[in-house]
Formats: sequence, structure tokens, C-alpha cells
Amino acid sequence: MSAELSEAEAETYIGEHCFTAGRPHLVGVELEWLLRFAGDAAAPVGSEVSESVVVPLEADPLPRGGRVTREPGGQVELSSHPAEGLAACVADVRSDLAVIAAALAGHGLVIEGGGVDHRPPVIVVDDPRYRAMEAYYTDKQAAYTLMCGTASIQVNLDAGEEDGVLGWRRRWALAHRLGPVLNASFANSPTLEGRPSGWKSTRQTMWWRLDRTRTRPVEGGGDPRAAWTRYALDAGVLCFRREVPEPWDPPPGLTFRSWLRGACAERGPTMDDLRYHLGTLFPPVRPRGWLELRMIDAQPGEDWTVPLALAWALFDDPAASVAAWEATEPLIDGGGHPPWQVWERAARDGLADPALRAAAEACFAAAGAALDRADVPARVRTAVRGFAARYVERGRCPADDRLAAASQEVPS
Repeated sequence: MSAELSEAEAETYIGEHCFTAGRPHLVGVELEWLLRFAGDAAAPVGSEVSESVVVPLEADPLPRGGRVTREPGGQVELSSHPAEGLAACVADVRSDLAVIAAALAGHGLVIEGGGVDHRPPVIVVDDPRYRAMEAYYTDKQAAYTLMCGTASIQVNLDAGEEDGVLGWRRRWALAHRLGPVLNASFANSPTLEGRPSGWKSTRQTMWWRLDRTRTRPVEGGGDPRAAWTRYALDAGVLCFRREVPEPWDPPPGLTFRSWLRGACAERGPTMDDLRYHLGTLFPPVRPRGWLELRMIDAQPGEDWTVPLALAWALFDDPAASVAAWEATEPLIDGGGHPPWQVWERAARDGLADPALRAAAEACFAAAGAALDRADVPARVRTAVRGFAARYVERGRCPADDRLAAASQEVPS
């Protein structure tokens, strides 16, 4: 067993590891996909099929460095290898996705880019972490939906330089300013249990319904390292790891800070416990040395390239970054981050919200210009412009298409 950790050691570790300064050059993406039978989209894919087909893909990195994992409900996740720029990242992911699709097709399976599954949520991956999560959350509907029936896109970007337009402090603030715009633009989960939920991004709303000590945005203002350290230590302990077959359920009401201060008689926390705890925090923007943008619903087909390209351009192109900052100025409060109401409006209304639509239009225009300046495949530039024409410039998001299709399926 590792040595017990002090509160000062925990604070130092978090502060030193949440942002790694340096010139931005790496980009990555994590794509979650719902798994379906090609001939029967309503049929559940049980644990036996999931294990026999997907687990072999998890064993080794794919040819372009990506790794496959399974979410609790059997969703397939591809985590790309960090790439030197957008073009390399897109090429790597396309190649690795082709390997996944071919392996699944041999068993009559396909992956689908939807934010929320219409099938009943069922846990198919037996893991002590997921059993602890299941027990921890009091809102069981939200917990089961998120764990077993949602899919998202997570864009990973370097934290940034020490100072300036591409500095990590400014990029941290920009990530929060852009968060509601990204959520609204790519909202793609307007239903729950097969019926309209009243939200364009039901997936994001489910996060808000869970334990907000680990899902709300980190508060703005002040030193980002100090803010993230407070957030992390004041969050509840989700998984209290024990030897199998002991359950991982934590003592009720235990936060990591109270654990450090001796609130748990069973044992004190170790550095390994802290590292694990940091991976159980789910704010829409999460610092892991780099920045994780976690507020984007999964997209159909190759539209996963659009939020990836948009975020890369708005963060790594200095002119586009300035334009995005200016475009999001009307959305922020006195603390420098969007207030809670803006995040709620993004999830509920998508780009039907006038302020979010205006910000999205300006951001897509700035990103389009940046992509024209960069060595980016024409296919990616076309995808971004096509998405803007179909949705952003019309005040729509992919959720609106799903709602329209659902209304046509309901008998009059």
C-alpha cells in the first residue's frame, strides 16, 4: 500500500499537474459511439456479444495509435493518439475507425453517432467502478442514462503557453466561454426514453442532474490552478477502491478533502487514490495537463470532424482565438465565465437562443478562415462549412433534425 497523502501534498500535486505549459501543437479526440445491430436498431447488444466482439479490439493499440474501450452500456469509445496538428489527427482517427467498423461488420454490428440511446439503459460491462457509480448517484434515471445510453465527443487540446493569446490561463477561460456555444451548436440528444425531453442536449442535462460537486463548470475568476484544486478536493469521493470482491462504495458524504483530514477510519488516501479521484470528476472543461472539452454530443457519420476542427482552429490560430473571445463576450458574467443560466440555455434551446446563435456564427466564420490558412484537408473545411450552412446559419442544431424526424413518425 502506498504512503498516506497529506492535504498539502494533494494541493501541490493538483496544482502542478492540471496545466502543462508549452506551445500548443498536439490535438486528440475521444469518440463515443452507440453500438447497434445493423438490421435491428432497437435490439439490445448484450454483454456476451459486447465482450466477444469489442474486447478483442481493446487488447492493443489500433494501427494509427488509437485505443478502444467500452463504456458501461457497451458504447464503443475510440481515444486517438495525440497528433501533431488537426490533419494528422483526422487521418489517424479515420484509419482507426475503419478498422473498428470492419471488425464490427463481421458480426452484423455498426456504430452510431447519437447523443442519447432510445433503448432502455442496461449495464453490460461489469466493473467495480461502475457498480460504485451506480450506487453513488441518487438520481438513478440520470445515472443509468449517462452510464449506459449516451455518447459524446471529447476534444483534447494542449493547455497552452505560459502567457499571451495562446497562454494556458486565457485558453482555460476561452474553453469556458466557448463551452455553451459548442454544446448548443452540436446538441444532438433531444429525446429521453424515446420522447422529446424539452432539451436539445438531454445528455448534458443529465450531467447537471447528477452530483454537481463533480459535474458543474469550475467557477471563474482568480487563479485557475487554485480554482481546480478547490474543485477537485471538495468533490465527493465516488470510488473507494478496495480489494476484489469488496465493493468500492465510499462512506456517505466523504469528500476528498475530508478524507485527507481523517474523516474515514478505514484508511487514509494515497497518491494513487488522488489520481483515480481526478479521473472521476466530470466538469464540461477538465484540466489533465491538457484541456478536455467534454460538452459535445456525439455526431452522425463524419460530422465528428466538425467540432474537432472548430475547437482546434479557435484555440490554436491566434486570430481565430481573438475572434472567438470577442464573440463570446456577451455571454460572460463579472467572473469571466458564462453564468449558469447560459449553460442551461445552451442545453435547452441550442441555437434557437439568439445570443448563442450570434456567438456560434462568429466562431464558425473565424474557424473557417483559420482552416483556410492552415494545412487542412479540403474535406474537413467542406464539412465545417456544410455544418454551418445546415445548422448554424439557420439557428438550428442536429437535435432539430431528430425532433423533426420524430414528429413525422408520430401518427396524426
